[in-house]
Amino acid sequence: MEKKTVLKQAAGGRVMDFIKALLCAYVVTGILLLILALLLYKAGLSEENVNAGILLTYVISTFSGGFVIGKLTGSRKFLWGLLAGILYFVLLLLISLGIYHSLHGASVETAAAFVLCAGGGMLGGMIS
Repeated sequence: MEKKTVLKQAAGGRVMDFIKALLCAYVVTGILLLILALLLYKAGLSEENVNAGILLTYVISTFSGGFVIGKLTGSRKFLWGLLAGILYFVLLLLISLGIYHSLHGASVETAAAFVLCAGGGMLGGMIS
């Protein structure tokens, strides 16, 4: 009976670790998007530069989330970072579906964003 309680506590701790990591990643996303909007306003960036900035924001944000989850878990950091990157992408996709009521953008761009989010999270976990 005691073993089940320990497993439930461990699972609950992992959920809280993921919430902390994703919260960190979305805070970083908000800050970077505000900086990008300021650059767009002041410097008049082209559409290509804005798209590159958004992709860079995904990578940096998922890297930070992967780094946090790696520090919190302590073992198999790359796997936890990868999962954090995937969860970040899934939440991003769900938010997009909620706003646009369809998948906005080409499937190649969506696949590239998935790879960048998963890779950024995994890299953050590996470096933590």
